Amino acid sequence: MVANKKNATKRKAENGTEPEKETPDKPEQSDDAESDYESDKENLLGEIENGDDSSDSEGEDGEDGDDDDDDEVLSFESIGSDYGEEEDTEQELSGDEDAAEEGEESADDVNSDSGPEEDEDGPDSSDEEVEESEAEDGAGAADVDPLADDDDDESKLQEIDKVLGTKEKKTRGVAVFPPEPKRKGTKPKDEYAGGDTSDEEDIRNTVGNIPMHWYDEYKHVGYDWDAKRIVKAKQGDAIDDFLQRMEDPNFWRTVRDPQTGQKVILSDEDIALVKRIMGGRNPDAEYDDHEPWIDWFTSEVEKMPIRNIPDSKRSFLPSRVERQKIGKMVNALKMGWAKTRAEQERLKAARKGPKFYMLWETDHGKEEMRRIHDHVTAPKRPLPHHSESYNPPPEYLFNENEMAEWKRHEDEPWKRKLHFVPQQFKSLREVPAYDKFVKERFIRCLDLYLCPRGKRTRVTVGPEYLIPKLPSPRDLQPFPTLQNLIYKGHTDMIRSISVEPLGEYLVTGSDDHTVKIWEISTARCIRTIPTGDIVRSVAWCPNTKIPLVAVASGKRVLLINPKVGDHLLVKKMDDLLAEAPRSDTIDNERIRTAVQWGEVTEDDYKLGVRIAITHFREVKQVTWHGRGDYFATVMPDAANRSVMIHQLSKRRSQLPFSKSKGLVQCVLFHPVKPCLFVATQRHVRVYDLVKQELLKKLFPNCKWISSIAIHPKGDNLLVATYEKKVMWFDLDLSTKPYQQLRLHNSAVRNVAFHLRYPLFASASDDRSVIVSHGMVYNDLLQNPLIVPLRRLEHHDRVNDFAVFDVVFHPTQPWLFSSGADHTVRLYT
Repeated sequence: MVANKKNATKRKAENGTEPEKETPDKPEQSDDAESDYESDKENLLGEIENGDDSSDSEGEDGEDGDDDDDDEVLSFESIGSDYGEEEDTEQELSGDEDAAEEGEESADDVNSDSGPEEDEDGPDSSDEEVEESEAEDGAGAADVDPLADDDDDESKLQEIDKVLGTKEKKTRGVAVFPPEPKRKGTKPKDEYAGGDTSDEEDIRNTVGNIPMHWYDEYKHVGYDWDAKRIVKAKQGDAIDDFLQRMEDPNFWRTVRDPQTGQKVILSDEDIALVKRIMGGRNPDAEYDDHEPWIDWFTSEVEKMPIRNIPDSKRSFLPSRVERQKIGKMVNALKMGWAKTRAEQERLKAARKGPKFYMLWETDHGKEEMRRIHDHVTAPKRPLPHHSESYNPPPEYLFNENEMAEWKRHEDEPWKRKLHFVPQQFKSLREVPAYDKFVKERFIRCLDLYLCPRGKRTRVTVGPEYLIPKLPSPRDLQPFPTLQNLIYKGHTDMIRSISVEPLGEYLVTGSDDHTVKIWEISTARCIRTIPTGDIVRSVAWCPNTKIPLVAVASGKRVLLINPKVGDHLLVKKMDDLLAEAPRSDTIDNERIRTAVQWGEVTEDDYKLGVRIAITHFREVKQVTWHGRGDYFATVMPDAANRSVMIHQLSKRRSQLPFSKSKGLVQCVLFHPVKPCLFVATQRHVRVYDLVKQELLKKLFPNCKWISSIAIHPKGDNLLVATYEKKVMWFDLDLSTKPYQQLRLHNSAVRNVAFHLRYPLFASASDDRSVIVSHGMVYNDLLQNPLIVPLRRLEHHDRVNDFAVFDVVFHPTQPWLFSSGADHTVRLYT
């Protein structure tokens, strides 16, 4: 950039004055640019040689010469830093007189910022200043030979790099950033005044590379370096364009700059460059497309290999990709998709030849008549009546009044009931000829001829259209598909199972009068607790802080500490249940005669039994509330005292119902709301425990309910029946079942929902456990999606019983099932 300047600045080393500054101009591309560059190079070399002498001399005095070079680099990089404070003290070093004369006529003078006083000094004054400065720089300059050999060119170029500096200047095009400050009293310079139209040198607009149509609604097109708006150039209308087209000889080479909105006249070099680019040639006119070829690589064949790497085994095997391509081609030939050239020519000739069509389907077969296939049945004639008989009954003959009425409508025959007069003859031979026979035949022919020919198509709905389209089970994974573990140890049928809330242990109750606790991951029986009677129901407390298992065995409900899991919780629970809390309230006679809270013996306490609640009837089911303080028991034979709710913390019981609503089968607490579901043989009632009133009554339309299960969100209910049906109730939708599932061939014993996954399962006496997908959406307008997924048949049938209970793992998509074959099976 500095090499293109006409006059290079020089700093006096002796005086302590600041370096003189020269604002760089944008040079114009001219033919004699090379000569200018050489003259400038000579001036720079002269400066460098003088600077080297001074630096060497100063280095002898104890200063390092590199520091002076750095100072000079800094003096060159600080161009325009003072923004025109020392413009009056500028002194330029001019070149030869011939270069100056050519520069006066060149376009560089148009863009030069030198004042008239500097031009008047001329080359003589500049030469004198150079001589004075050389004399002042010291005697060290005399040691440097100004006429150096060619061998020293490389060192001189290195010195040029030192003077120019290695720091990257912030430039765009060939200008130096920051730009030249504006002088007071001068007009703003037009960047296109000298005909310089290069896009790279256009740094007037600072908006950057953005779409310029963003400024269509504004009066300016951007901002210059001083953050002032660049006003759009005045745009003429169509008449101005026409006049300019007619009068301006440069109209065809005038283009509009989108950055500044000004019109730019392209030079001959620009037009030649555009033509070369449009012609697909090299933009550089001096580039030789046919220059001699340089043979970079030898054409001689080497005898020895360049790399002595052994070939891989794969290189000796045929390509698998090529084999597949050949196989596709062979298959296309066999199937007739790919045609040979002879076949293609034959098909092409057949297309070009005349085309004949069969007027009939075939020349040999019998013509198939349309009326045979599209047969239109003739309208049926009305059946004869009794009055048309030759010997009709007397009641069908006309009396005097009917005869008079028939004659009265002689002019309007369409009003008559009959179009003839019934007559009676003794025999068929006495019947005369029918005078209206020809007319009736003609009307019959009209009926056949004028009958409607429109065929009414029946709407045929296939069974596949009636069945809703369900998603594929692959899209609904995960769900249990395979049997993983079998838990063996009981000697009689297992009626009930329950899983610990953390999913590590399993409790089972069997008819062999025992309760077993298993480790789920290993199928190992940890503890066996005898109960003395048939265990009909077991339930692990859903609260993880209360390690208790409620067991319904005979007439007793046992609260057992399983002694698994956290030892601190186990010990803390034993301490809490050691002493019964004192209560001032006294239970009434109905409760005292129905249930009694009692202590356990030492043998039972060693087994883990902490509390025994004795009922006056056999207990069929026990279920926990979600918080773990309350649990309910069901005694189907106890009439109005069949349902009881017990509170563990106060060791009290209560009877929620005073009247019997039917034979209660099971009860269930709502997971979120204070509601109780009570299932009798034919109905399911929902009670509000706070208001103590009936909320709604569900009608499953069945004869015997076996069990119920509620969705974790509490808005949907599953009801299983002994009539092979499973019914899905949407509690917000209706009191009747939303959907009935007839998936089993025998009585359905139990149903269960998964706590996390959209899954539910049903167990039946047909040895099957069916896993289904039951997605409940948050959108109330969208119905639940129910899709049966998998039928699992692994249990054996014993005395017409098969699977009794199913329960899901609390966190994993696993399923447990217990059956009459003394086993518990885990499906994963």
